[in-house]
Amino acid sequence: MLKQYKVSAIGAATFLAVSAIGASAMAQTAPQAQQIERVEVTGSRILSVNAASPAPIQVMTSADIAASGVTNLQELLLKSPVFGTPGISRTNSNFSTSAGGVATVDLRNLGADRTLLLVNGRRYVAGISGSATVDLNTIPTDFIERVEVMTGGASAAYGSDAVAGVVNLVLKKGYSGLMLDAQVGQSQKNDDKVKKFSATTGVSSADGRDNIMAHFSISQQGAVYSANRERSAEDQLSQFALTGEASDIATVNRPAYSSFTPQGRFFYTGANGKAANYTYDPSGKEVPYTGDLGFNRNALRQTAIPTDRLLLAANGEKALNDSHSLFFESTYAATSTKTQIEPFAVDSTGGSNPIYSGGFYVPAEFMVNGKMTRNPLVPDYIYNLATDRDKDGAKDYNFTRRLSEIDNRGARAERDTFRILAGLKGDLSKVWTYEAYAAHGFTKEAQHSTGQVNAANFRNALEAIPDANGKAICRDPLARAQGCVPINVFGKGSISPEAAKYVRADGTLMTKVEQTFAGATVSGEPFSLPAGLVGVAFGAEYRKEKSRDEADALTQAGLNLGNARPITEGEFNVKEVFGEVRAPLLKDLPFVKALDANAAVRFGKYSTVGNVTSWNAGLDWALNSMVRVRGTTAVSTRAPNIGELFQGGNQTFPTGIADPCKGVTATSVGAKDDLCRKDPGVMENIAANGKFTVSQPDSQSISGYDFGSTSLKAEKGKSNTLGVIFSPKGIDYLKNFSFTADYFDIKIDDAISTPGRQLTLNQCYAGVASYCKDVKRRPTALGALSAGSLALINQANINAGSRATSGVDLTVNHAMKLADGQLNSRLAYTYLIKSSLTAKAGEAPDYSQGEVGSSRNRWVLNVGYDRGAFGVQASVTYIGHAYLDDQAFSDTTDENDKVIRTARENQKMFGEIKAKVYTDLQMSYKFAKGFQLYGGINNLFDTTPPAIISGLPGNTTGAETDAGTYDAIGRRYYAGVRYSF
Repeated sequence: MLKQYKVSAIGAATFLAVSAIGASAMAQTAPQAQQIERVEVTGSRILSVNAASPAPIQVMTSADIAASGVTNLQELLLKSPVFGTPGISRTNSNFSTSAGGVATVDLRNLGADRTLLLVNGRRYVAGISGSATVDLNTIPTDFIERVEVMTGGASAAYGSDAVAGVVNLVLKKGYSGLMLDAQVGQSQKNDDKVKKFSATTGVSSADGRDNIMAHFSISQQGAVYSANRERSAEDQLSQFALTGEASDIATVNRPAYSSFTPQGRFFYTGANGKAANYTYDPSGKEVPYTGDLGFNRNALRQTAIPTDRLLLAANGEKALNDSHSLFFESTYAATSTKTQIEPFAVDSTGGSNPIYSGGFYVPAEFMVNGKMTRNPLVPDYIYNLATDRDKDGAKDYNFTRRLSEIDNRGARAERDTFRILAGLKGDLSKVWTYEAYAAHGFTKEAQHSTGQVNAANFRNALEAIPDANGKAICRDPLARAQGCVPINVFGKGSISPEAAKYVRADGTLMTKVEQTFAGATVSGEPFSLPAGLVGVAFGAEYRKEKSRDEADALTQAGLNLGNARPITEGEFNVKEVFGEVRAPLLKDLPFVKALDANAAVRFGKYSTVGNVTSWNAGLDWALNSMVRVRGTTAVSTRAPNIGELFQGGNQTFPTGIADPCKGVTATSVGAKDDLCRKDPGVMENIAANGKFTVSQPDSQSISGYDFGSTSLKAEKGKSNTLGVIFSPKGIDYLKNFSFTADYFDIKIDDAISTPGRQLTLNQCYAGVASYCKDVKRRPTALGALSAGSLALINQANINAGSRATSGVDLTVNHAMKLADGQLNSRLAYTYLIKSSLTAKAGEAPDYSQGEVGSSRNRWVLNVGYDRGAFGVQASVTYIGHAYLDDQAFSDTTDENDKVIRTARENQKMFGEIKAKVYTDLQMSYKFAKGFQLYGGINNLFDTTPPAIISGLPGNTTGAETDAGTYDAIGRRYYAGVRYSF
C-alpha cells in the first residue's frame, strides 16, 4: 500500500488552481493559419526555423524513458557513458549525514556542481542545501518529453555551473487527453519493491495556442539491506587496509567484525603492569576479546535507501492576442527517505569524540565523604584487577561499546520542493520575438536522526555511587536533580530503558534553499548575408540564491558523540547581460553546402566574487547533404556556491585511508620514514611493535572536518569540441542511419575542491609541510586505538588546482523496416583519453582515467522492435575494466605517475576490476484501444558488481562495491499497464 502523503497547502493550491483555469484556456477555439515555428536548441538563445547546434547534443526521448521502466530519471541517465559516478544516489548515500537518497548527475565526472540542470531551458531550484545541485527526485519522469545533454562549457548561454555541460529536461506541453501509468516491481531477492502510479491530463484549443497540462504521480522504492546479499552480508576488510601493501589487495579478512560490540570491550592495566581487555561471550561470561566476538555491522546497513515521492506539476499557455501570450510552469514534490546504519559505537577515551578526552579514563571509584567508594555497577573482574593509570587516586578503566539499546543510527528526511515560473512571450515585429519570465523556488528539508547520545549525560550516567541502600545513583547531585539514571555498560542488553532514555539524543536538521530569478531575452533575424539570415539574441538576467542549514544544538557543538555540524548560512546575487549571434558565412559552394558561425558572450557581476565573463564560439560546416563538421571553443565560469563559501567545520569519518607510515621501523631508510619518526606517537608504536602498525579500530576511527572559505574565487573552464556527423539520407538503405564522432577536451583552472585526505597525507609525508597542519595523530595509545594512529585529517576548500578530461563520443542511430515491423537501434560510446585532478598549481596531476568510476571504455546499446501491437526493447550497458585509485597505493606525490601507471597497467598490481555488462529487457503489448501492458527485467543476467570491499578506495560502505558505479541490487522485475486517449 502506498504511503499517504500530507501535501503542503501551497502545493495543493497550485495544482487545484491550474485545474480551475483549464476552462478559460479553451476560450479561443477558432482555427487560424498555421505559422512556421521558430525553435531554440540547447546551448543557444536564438530562435530560428533552421536551428542547429555546433556543440554535440545527445537526446533521450519520452519513448526511451517509457522503455526503461525507471521510476527516477537518474537511473536512466547513468546508463549513458557521458555521465560519471553520481555524487549522491539511492545506493551510495546511506552514510550521508544529510541528502541521503537525493538523486544527482555528474557530466564527465567533473563534479555534480559543474553540471547545470535546466527545465525547459531555465534554471531549477537546488535540492541540497549550500549547493547548486538539482535533485532529480523532484522532476516528474512521466512529464518529460525529452532530455537533451550538451557537453562542454555553456556558461555564455546559461550562466554559472555549466562548466562540464548542460542537461536540459524539456517537459511535455500542448497535450490533449489523459495518460495513466501504473507499475509494480521488485528484485529477485524480494526487496527493492517498487510501486508507481502517474496521471497526466491536458486540454488544448483548436489552434493549439491555448493549452494546459497537469501531472500527478506517486511512487515508492523499497529498501535493500546489505544482509540480503551474500557478498555484503558480513563485515569484511581488505588486508591492504592493515598493511598498505598492494599485494594484499585480494586478501580478504571475512568476517572482520567490529570490535565495538553490544556487550562492550573493557580495557585496564593490572597490578602486573600489563594491559588487558575483556568482553562477554554469548552466555555472559567474562572472556578475553577475540575477533569472533565482534559485531557484524552489515547486518543492519542498507545498500539502497527507501524513497517515497509525491509529484504535482502543471504548465500552460494562454494567448492574449495574435502576438502575445502568457505561460507558466509549476512543480511541487514531496520526497521521503530513510537511512539506516548500525548503532552508535562509543569509545570512552579514544576515538574522535570521546566521553573522557585528554587521556583521562573512566573512574571505577570515587571519593565520597572522604572515603574511596566503588561504583557498584563495575563488575569484580575489572575492579579487583584495575589500577590507577591517570594518577588521580582512583582505579580506572576504559571501554568501547555498541549502543544497541539506544537505537540504530539513521535519519528520516522529509523534503518539499516547490517552483513556479510565469512569463510573457510573443512577437515585437515580424523580425523580433521576446520572452520575459520570473520564477521562485525553494527546497525545505526536515530531518530527524536517531542513535546518538548526549556526551555530558553519558558521562554523568557512568559516574555512579551507591545510595544508603546500596543502589546505584548518579554521583553528581545536580545531574540527579535533572533526571540522571546510572548506566550499566557491562554486557549485552545491560543498559536499562530508563538509562537509555536519559543519554539518548535524537538529532534534527532543518535546511532551506531558495532561488529567485528573472530574465528577458529578445531574439530575431534582422538582416541577411548572401548565405542567409543572421540570427541574434540578447538579454539580461538576475538571480538570488539563499541557503541555511541548522542542526540541533548538540550536533552543532559535536556534543552528541556524532559528527559535528555547525550552522551554514549564506546568500549571493548575480546580475548578468548576454548576447549571441549566428551568421551564415557560405552556402551552396563546392564542398560547402553551408557554413555557419556562432558566438556568444555573457558578463556577470556576483555579490561574492565580483565580475566574471564567459564566451563561446563555434562553426557548423555542412560539406554536403550527408556530412557535417562542427566545432566549438568556450570559456565558462563557475562561481563558488554557498556551501563552498560559508560551510562551517562539518565532521566526517572517511574510509579507505592508507597511512604512509605503515611498516616504518626504527631503522628503515627514506625521507618519508624520517618524517614519520618525528611523531612521538609513531615512535611509541614502533617501540611496542617493532614497526609502525595500525589495527582495524585505528582505520575505522579516523575523523576530520571540512571547511568552506570566503576567499574563494570563480573557477574558469576551457572546453573545445570537434565533431563530424554522417547522415546519408540520399542512400535508400541508410536514409535512417546517422553517425557522429565528437572529440571533447575540458579543463577547469582554479578548481574549487578539497585536496583529498589521502593526497593530504601523501603530500605531508613527501615533505610538503603546508599539508601537515591538517594532520593529527594520537600521541599515545587510547583503549583499542594505537599510539600514533591517525586521529584527524582536516581540509578546506581551495582554488589551488585544476581538473581536466578529454575523450571521444561516438553515436550510431539506425532505423529500418523488418518483417512487417520497425527496428530501431542506437549505440552511444565514450572513450576516455584523460581525466586528471591537480590539487595544487605546480604539482603533478593525479590521473584517474582507467580507474574505478572512470573506465576508459563505456557504451550503451539500445535496440527496439515493434510489430503491430507487440514491442520489445533491450538495453545493454558496458562498463570497461578498471583499476583501483593509485593514490591509495603511493606514498609519493605521484611525480612518477607515468611509471606508476605503467606498472599498474602492465603488471596489474593495483587491483584490476573486470568489465561489467548489464542487460535490461522490456516487452509490451497493446491489448485494447488505448491500453498497453508492459513488463521488464533489469540486469537480466544478474551481473554481480566487482568486489571493492572495505579498506579499498572506491568502496561504498555496506555495499562491498562501488555502488554508485555498479549495480549493487541485482536482477529486478517490473510490470505495468498504461492507458491513453
